[in-house]
Amino acid sequence: MPKLDAAGLKRRALTWGASLVGIADLERLVGIETEPAELFEGFRRAVSLAVRLSDPVLDQIIDRPTPLYSQHYQKVNALLDELALRVCLAIQKAGGRALPLPASQILDASRLTSYLSHKAVAVAAGVGWQGKSLLVVSPQHGPRIRLVTVLTDLPLEPDAPLKNRCGGCTACTNACPAGAILGVNTKNHYESREEALRFELCRAKVLDEFAKLPHISGGICGVCVSVCPFGKAAGRKAARAGGRGE
Repeated sequence: MPKLDAAGLKRRALTWGASLVGIADLERLVGIETEPAELFEGFRRAVSLAVRLSDPVLDQIIDRPTPLYSQHYQKVNALLDELALRVCLAIQKAGGRALPLPASQILDASRLTSYLSHKAVAVAAGVGWQGKSLLVVSPQHGPRIRLVTVLTDLPLEPDAPLKNRCGGCTACTNACPAGAILGVNTKNHYESREEALRFELCRAKVLDEFAKLPHISGGICGVCVSVCPFGKAAGRKAARAGGRGE
């Protein structure tokens, strides 16, 4: 069977459309909530895949989601699921076991939870750190990314987590239309989202108000994604590079 190491898997995933790829040692994720509880049994690593969102789409978001963002969000989720499937097939071809987990499938509608937190996996895999909004903030793209996870039993070389660089920034806290972000930093990953977020305020704004707007599907907002200075700086840098033909 063909050998597959972490570097080779990452190269393939990037050619398939991933923007960032990280490998997490599942030992770093012991104790996080999963559905089912034994989800990690038989697996050693988690592959975290990120796809960068469109800067012009996000730049149009001021205080609520736009119809364009709603459509873009769905298309990026579909791409992530395809990426996860391709990574799964590559791992299986190399003789490993792989479990692709959907990018955006809600299992508990009241708590808005799924099989596991893609954010927790991405933080453990060094894709980014967890910002005050609960978003994963990557050095390359800020929080302007969507995530998906593939579990595997292959002993892939894991990546190291990144240092939190949010510091004293309050951009997402100030801009949150629900007033839900507490503005509290974390070194690694919050033990519970209530440490960072007044979840019920966020949930009510998204599901009771935004979901009823014309042409908005699902529980989305996008304001904290749009305003993060790391994402804005990354977008400006990308625009300048594009203008130079790089």
